[in-house]
Amino acid sequence: MSSTDTAAALALDAFRRWGHLEAAIDPLGRLPKVAHPELAEHSGPEAERAREIYCGPLAVEFMHLPDPERRRWVAERMERRPRPIDRRRLLDQILRAELFEQAIQARYLGYKRFSIEGVAALVPLLVSLLETAAERGAEQAMLAMSHRGRLNVMAHVVGREPVEIFAGFEEVDPKASLGSGDVKYHLGATGTMATPSGRELRIHLNSNPSHLEAVGPVAMGRVRAKLTRLGDPRGEKVLLIVMHGDSAFAGQGITAETLNFAELPGFSIGGTIHVVVNNLIGFTTEPDAYGSTRYATDVAKRLPIPILHVNAEEPDAVVRAGRIAIDYRDAFASDVVVDLVGYRRYGHSEVDDPTVTQPRLYEKIRALPPLHVAYGARLGVSGEQIAALEERVRAELSEAQRRAQQLTKAPVLRRLPGYWDSFRGGPYDPALEVDTGLAAPEIARLTEGLTRVPEGFRLHPKVERLLDERRRMGAGEKPVDYGMAEALAFASLVDAGIPVRLAGQDSRRGTFNHRHAVLIDHESEAELVPLAEMAREGAFFEAYDTPLSEAAAMAFEYGFSRDYPEALVLWEAQFGDFVNGAQIVIDQFLAAAEDKWFLLSGLVLLLPHGFEGQGPEHSSARVERFLQLAAEDNFQVCQPSTAAQYFHLLRRQALRAWRKPLVVFTPKSMLRHPDAASPLERFAKARFEGILPDREVTDARRILLGSGKILHELAAERRKRQATDVAIVGLEQLYPFPERELEAELARHPAARELIWVQEEPGNMGAFAYVDPLLERIAKGRAVRSVKRSASASPATGSGKAHALEQKTLLQLAFA
Repeated sequence: MSSTDTAAALALDAFRRWGHLEAAIDPLGRLPKVAHPELAEHSGPEAERAREIYCGPLAVEFMHLPDPERRRWVAERMERRPRPIDRRRLLDQILRAELFEQAIQARYLGYKRFSIEGVAALVPLLVSLLETAAERGAEQAMLAMSHRGRLNVMAHVVGREPVEIFAGFEEVDPKASLGSGDVKYHLGATGTMATPSGRELRIHLNSNPSHLEAVGPVAMGRVRAKLTRLGDPRGEKVLLIVMHGDSAFAGQGITAETLNFAELPGFSIGGTIHVVVNNLIGFTTEPDAYGSTRYATDVAKRLPIPILHVNAEEPDAVVRAGRIAIDYRDAFASDVVVDLVGYRRYGHSEVDDPTVTQPRLYEKIRALPPLHVAYGARLGVSGEQIAALEERVRAELSEAQRRAQQLTKAPVLRRLPGYWDSFRGGPYDPALEVDTGLAAPEIARLTEGLTRVPEGFRLHPKVERLLDERRRMGAGEKPVDYGMAEALAFASLVDAGIPVRLAGQDSRRGTFNHRHAVLIDHESEAELVPLAEMAREGAFFEAYDTPLSEAAAMAFEYGFSRDYPEALVLWEAQFGDFVNGAQIVIDQFLAAAEDKWFLLSGLVLLLPHGFEGQGPEHSSARVERFLQLAAEDNFQVCQPSTAAQYFHLLRRQALRAWRKPLVVFTPKSMLRHPDAASPLERFAKARFEGILPDREVTDARRILLGSGKILHELAAERRKRQATDVAIVGLEQLYPFPERELEAELARHPAARELIWVQEEPGNMGAFAYVDPLLERIAKGRAVRSVKRSASASPATGSGKAHALEQKTLLQLAFA
C-alpha cells in the first residue's frame, strides 16, 4: 500500500469514527460541532473527501458495531454515489405537508394540532421507506408515533383524505364522543399506499396515549402477531416504523426496555426502523436538561445498530438516510435509527407561546422560510412557480374544508382486520356464555399428551415425579392442582386449534416451580414442549421468559392480543406486586382502549397474590387498583379459589366471543394445597362460577363471603370450630360483579342474618372499598346485617410472625 493509500485509509477511518461530531446536522446550529483531535490530524484531498462524506448534512455512528461485515456495509453505502432522487416529487410532498398545516392554522386558529413544520421532511422520509418496503414484497406496515405531525402523516402517508381530518376540527358529530373518546391527535388510522410502480401496501397507524413511548412495544407486539399469522419470522412482509420525540426517546425508560426485545426469541420482528423526530427541545426543556449525553439517540447504543443523524432542512439527505436505513434493516434483519434533526415552528402546541422560554431560538425560527420555499429555490423553481403550486394545493384544501362542513357524520378513519369480525365488546351479555367443561375421557386423553416424553429424554428427578403426579391426576386417582389444571386448559385449547401464547417473568418453569411448560433434558439441556407437540393445525403453544421488566413486556403482549384475537395471550408477573411497573399500560390500554379508541383485547394478566408473610413486595397484586379502574364492563377481575375454577376461567376467556382483558389473581401457597385442588368431576361441570356456593351448608345463619386463599383458611377454621351454621361463599369474579349469582346463593340461606365480607388484605387494600356499598345494598334488601372483616389497615403485612398473628385474629373475628 502506497503512502497516499495509507493516508486515505487513515483519514477515512478517523472520519468514520468521529465525523458525526463535526457534521452539519442541525439547521439552527444548536448542536455545537465538536472538533476531534483525530480529525485535525488529517488534511489534503483524502481528508477533504472523507469530510464531505461524513461531516455533511448526513452523519452516521456505526464504528461501535462489533460485526466487521456490518461496519463495511455502512461505510460502503456512505462512500458510494447516492442514487438519483425525484426532486420535483420530493418538493411536492413537502409543499403539501406544510400547506396542510398552514390551512389548519388559518381555519382553526387556537386548536392544537402539533404541527410538522420544522420537520416536514418526515413525510418524504416515510413515503420513501414505505414505498421501498412495498417494492420488496412487504404487504403491511405498522406505524407508531406520538402527536407531533400525526394529522399530517394520516393525510400524506396513511392515505386518509384531508376532508376526514378537517371533519375532526369541525365537530361534525359532537355527541359521538361526549364523555369518552380521545383527542384527534391520539387516534389511529388505516389506509393503503400505492407505489409509483402500482404495488400496494396496507398501512396501520396505531392509536397512542400521551405517554409517548408506551406505543412502541404495543406496535412491536402487533407486528409479531402479524408475522406469526403470516409465517414470516424474518419480517419480510410487515414493516414497523416507530417515531419518537427526542426528549421522550432519551427520557422514558420503556424505550430501553423495548429496544431490548430486538433480538430476543419470541419478540424479534426482523428489525424496527426508529425515527427520532428531533426538535432539540422537550416541551420547554432544553437538551442539556433532558439528556446527559450529546445525542437523544444514545440510548439506542445498547444495541449494535447504526444511528443516522440527518438535517431535516436537507430533503435529499433525508431521503438518502431513509434508503440506507431500510436497506440495512432488510440486509441484516436489524433495528436502525434515523435521527431527523429539525425544529418546531410553533411551541409544544399551537396554543403555547415558546418565546417565553426560548426567545432567541424563536427569533431565528421566525426568520426561516418554509422548507418548500427554500428547497424549491435550490432546485431553481421560481417564486412565481412556487406560488402557483401553493395556489393549486390551497384550492384543494379549501374544497376539502367546505366538504367537511357539510358532513353530518364523523368519518371512520380506520378499518379493523377481518379476524376481529367474530368478536365483540360492549356491555356483558349472558347470551355469549359458553360451556367449558370436559369429560373424564377427554381429560385422560389430554393428560397422555401432556406427560408423554420420548425415549432417551432424561428428566430431572423432581420433574419426573411431577409428571407421574399429573398422570395420576388425569386418571382421577388424586385431585388436580393448579399447575395441572392450567396445563389441561392450555392443552384443550391447542388441541381444538386455538393458539396459546404465555410470556412473563420465569414463566416457562413458573416462579413457584409449578408449571414446567418447557421440559429440560437433565444432561443435554435439550428442550421439549409437550403443549407445542399437541397443537393442531392453526394453533400453536409458545412460552417465553421475558426480561425482568413489566411495562414493555405487558405492552408487547397487549399488542400481540390486538392482532391475534382468537389466541389466548397471557402475561405473568413473577409476583403480583411487580405489576405496578406496568401501570401506564394498564391505565391507558387495558382499562381505557375500548372507551377511547373502540379497540378490544383479550389479554390475560396472571398476578400471584396472597398475604403469606413474604414482605410488602411479595404479597399484593393490588386488587384495589384494578377495581378502582373497573367501569362499564371494561375488563374482568377474577380470583379463582380452586384449580377447576381456574381451568374453566381460562377456557371461557378463549372460547367466549366477548373480548375483554382478564386480570387473574393467582395463588402461591395454594398452588399445591389439597384444599385448593379439585376432583376430576369438577372439570366436567358446565362453566366457571362467578359465585362459588357452599356445598356443605344449606341453611346458614351467618354467611362469610370472601375471595381467594382466605376461603380455605375460613373453611379450616369452620372445621376446627364445628360451626355448621356458617356458610362460606366465594366471590370468584370481582368484576363485573355477579350480583344475580350472589342473590341466588343468598336465597339458599333464608335464615341468614349476617353477611360478612372477609379479606386477608388490610382494610385500605383488597376489595373492601369496592364490595362494601354493593353488600350494603344487597343486605338491606334482605334484612341482613352487612359486616366487614379485614386485616389491619397497614400498607402490607411484613414478617411471617406478624402475618400469622393477624390471620389468627382475622379468623377469630370472622366467627365471633
